[in-house]
Amino acid sequence: MFQDAHLTCGEQVVDRRMGTVDLKNSLRSQITRKAKMLVLLAGIFVVHIATVIMLFVSTIANVWVVSDDITSSVGLWKNCTGGNCGQELMYSNDDALKAVQAFMILSIIFSVISLLVFVFQLFTMEKGNRFFLSGATMLVCWLCIMVGVSIYTHHYANSNRNFFSNSHHGYCFILTWICFCFSFIIGILYLVLRKK
Repeated sequence: MFQDAHLTCGEQVVDRRMGTVDLKNSLRSQITRKAKMLVLLAGIFVVHIATVIMLFVSTIANVWVVSDDITSSVGLWKNCTGGNCGQELMYSNDDALKAVQAFMILSIIFSVISLLVFVFQLFTMEKGNRFFLSGATMLVCWLCIMVGVSIYTHHYANSNRNFFSNSHHGYCFILTWICFCFSFIIGILYLVLRKK
């Protein structure tokens, strides 16, 4: 009988050790999951900030179409020749250009709003909820970029209205298409992602 009680105590010690090991493993897995979530959120945040910056640059700079001799470029606002960007565009009163300007400005606004909403939701939202509002706002930004750059591509990117005999797309045009891809990916990730 004394021996049975001794085994019971021994079993309890083993059970406690096993329970401690299980608890440690559980804590490690929770910490690993939280660390992965933090890295993912930080990565999304950095890409989102990069998208906002690239949208600002591509909208403000006047390098959407560049002549092959690299002395002239055309943007959404001005025509630059030899480093002087004081000339207005010949087609600056076109409704299509005004639509491109409006949609690019709207894309910046929606991207910044989405970033602010994401930060707000990050600190106020309950665990387990999704970032629906951030994702929806970012997808509206994506839609604005798509409409603006599509109009520009159709009307101005490959036309002779830029008065260049030979030209190619400038970095602003390319940055805008990169922002188009990033904003779609970020918007979808926000919709799928759950706060943990």
